[in-house]
Amino acid sequence: MYRSVIKYLKDWKTRNDRKPLVIRGARQVGKTFMVREFAGEFKNYVEINLETESAIVQYFKSNDPKEIIQLLSLHYNTVIVPGQTLLFFDEIQTAPELFAKLRYFYELLPDLHVIAAGSLLEFILENHEFSMPVGRIEYLHLGPMKFNEFLLSIGEEKLLDFIGNFSLGETMPLPIHQKLVALYKTFIVVGGMPQSIKAFLDNKSFIDSDRISFNTFDLC
Repeated sequence: MYRSVIKYLKDWKTRNDRKPLVIRGARQVGKTFMVREFAGEFKNYVEINLETESAIVQYFKSNDPKEIIQLLSLHYNTVIVPGQTLLFFDEIQTAPELFAKLRYFYELLPDLHVIAAGSLLEFILENHEFSMPVGRIEYLHLGPMKFNEFLLSIGEEKLLDFIGNFSLGETMPLPIHQKLVALYKTFIVVGGMPQSIKAFLDNKSFIDSDRISFNTFDLC
């Protein structure tokens, strides 16, 4: 599934003033999927789901990020190398105290690429009881997929180029207009959640897409 925000992540990766990145957004908008796709830009990748691996929080008692990554490396039997590794903390809303620790990665280990993602962070952070790392982390909001991303995901690059070069003063050929309307109706029915779109594309079934969508709303 194509997400235009990948371009933003690639730029973030090469910045000299890069800070740990916190991706905000509702459940099922594709935060985890997007980070996993971006992980291909690195030599190795470590993903930690704080919802299912809550015990990992114990490794963050120290404020020294070098000590933290040594413990994480031991736990996951891997290597975490600044400049080569992407370290991803998923579902960080389940361990909001880790936000305060992100500042130390920026201050003491700036070469390590660190991303965190979570849902409903606005509510979690509203009544936080820890010092927020203001100016030491960066936020990125991710929403549902847009129509242009939908077109790219289904292989309609030429149609998207046509729309981008089309002017209101021009006359659109009727078959092209009808195709666009049909695809837009499909997009509206399927919705902008990546899993819902993937289910539709895999099985060509609105029923499978609806099932994913309803389950998504139940989780929100």
